[in-house]
Amino acid sequence: MRFSKDKLQEILTALNSIIETVYEFEDKYESQLRSVHPNYAQSAKNLVHYLALRSFNINILQQKLEDTGLPVTLESQDNILLSLIGIRAIVYSLLDYRLVAEDEIVMDNQRVRELQEQNSMALFGSINEKRRTAILVTQPTEAAINEDFVKTLLKQGMDCARINCAHDDETVWQQIIDHIRNNAEDCKIMMDLAGPKIRTGKMKPGPKVIHIKPKKNPLGQVVEPAKIWLAPYGVRPPKDEDVDVVIPVNKKWLRKTKKGSYIIFRDSRNKKCTIHIESKEDKGRWASCKDSAFVTSETVLNVFLEKKSRREIHTLHELLPLDEVIFLFEGDFLRLDKNEILGEPAIYDDEGNLLEMAHISCTLPEIFDYVKSDEPIYFNDGKIEGVVREIHTDHLIIEITGAKKKGGKLKADKGINLPNSVLGLRGLTEKDKEDLKFVAKHADAVNFSFVNSKEDVEELLVEIKKLKAELGIILKIETKEAYRNLPGILLKAMENFPVGVMIARGDLAIETGWKNFAIIQEEILQICNAAHIPNVWATQVLENLAKKGIPTRAEITDVAMAQRADCVMLNKGPYIVKAVRMLDKVLRKMQRIQKGNITILPKLEFSENL
Repeated sequence: MRFSKDKLQEILTALNSIIETVYEFEDKYESQLRSVHPNYAQSAKNLVHYLALRSFNINILQQKLEDTGLPVTLESQDNILLSLIGIRAIVYSLLDYRLVAEDEIVMDNQRVRELQEQNSMALFGSINEKRRTAILVTQPTEAAINEDFVKTLLKQGMDCARINCAHDDETVWQQIIDHIRNNAEDCKIMMDLAGPKIRTGKMKPGPKVIHIKPKKNPLGQVVEPAKIWLAPYGVRPPKDEDVDVVIPVNKKWLRKTKKGSYIIFRDSRNKKCTIHIESKEDKGRWASCKDSAFVTSETVLNVFLEKKSRREIHTLHELLPLDEVIFLFEGDFLRLDKNEILGEPAIYDDEGNLLEMAHISCTLPEIFDYVKSDEPIYFNDGKIEGVVREIHTDHLIIEITGAKKKGGKLKADKGINLPNSVLGLRGLTEKDKEDLKFVAKHADAVNFSFVNSKEDVEELLVEIKKLKAELGIILKIETKEAYRNLPGILLKAMENFPVGVMIARGDLAIETGWKNFAIIQEEILQICNAAHIPNVWATQVLENLAKKGIPTRAEITDVAMAQRADCVMLNKGPYIVKAVRMLDKVLRKMQRIQKGNITILPKLEFSENL
């Protein structure tokens, strides 16, 4: 096969230019490279080499390599200089040029694999021997009160555990950690600092009511009764059991009931309804109801302990108020309050005229000084879209421009995103600094939320140094600014060991725009590969399965893609154990044909009788 000398000379010229730039970038970032932890000396240098490579339009060179038919590419990010020198050596040989020995000591690919394994092990610990990708599971409050639940997660494939400091308190965190350590001393524990996350404020308490809803078909016919757990306060349903409604009742009369007992009552609409006791389990009872009913604390229960005989009259325990909800439709207006005013839905008169606009407060009122008119605003992970129409000293008026046809639901503690606003939110909050004291004593790594710049990382490093802690850092990349500053953020963070990156896809997708998100996600993976920094694929992984018990096809495809990361994170949900089991299976199967971003080609298993 003959190669065009002109084409080869063009390729050689391009390669020499890139390699020269690689050395220039080393000089340019010399001070940062000298500052990194010794374990990252070679990795940080390769990251700088990658930045040098990406300062060129590599597509042109790639196309020329393809046109010559040379079986070489520049797709690998983890050993840039070796790839460049290797391709140049091939071109030298084809041009019959004398190969000059390289003075630069270049690490080989075996060393790269050792670094990648070392960095991943330091952050995620020992991973299931049958799997290359770690599974990180967000711990619900149940993990603090139910050690068996933690045992089950570990058995199904959890490699490391995540605790979010935005929820619960130190007592609960400690109980979760104790349960994990009791069953797996080596299980790495990561704790999220809440960061300056903008959220909706508190709502007015809603009604104290329980809605019993049997499953119905499109014709409104009941196809499955509601599954009810009757029990005293604090007695939860057995783990892994599906339940539609939990109703708190007095234990004295409940323990007299048995299979065949039933309860007749009139709900808040005066509709006659019946609950049938199906079985007993520990201190609770499983029951069913084919009626749609609204039960309040005043509901009178006629309890028939035996068929058509003994009857007792009882009431429910005092019910907790439901969370109030604001339903928002396209074209509606919402008032976002600067002060801590309890949120309420819109109020209308009997003719449907608006008397008072729906309103809710914001947890970070300082953002009001930075928001501009006509900027977009998103609520609840982008499920509700709006535009800032009016700016007042104590509130904003938002026009809703996108929501579900049946109305977008807005509750307390839901995220608010202002992707086009420069909000001046920086670094650690006072709560973060207080929580960090606990994290430094009890966790293996801190998940740094809403990091935006190398200055933010510097602040965290200073606080960790003050605490004299040896703590891993996982940088949560969830803003447009963080993505743009990622190389600088990484080089600063690499002064610590170990370091990782979490692709926090929920906020990041909203901040960067849906149309841009796929390529940004890919770019983050490539930058992490170049720095030999392990990364975490996070947000909404198998979310439908974890919350509803059934995965979507898109979720399974997403998990298959997630195998390219070093770790996959699951959020909590009623079916989290099932989700861990499914994730473990899919990851183990996918690694047979994919290793990171490299496709593996095992023997095909199709029939030979074509």
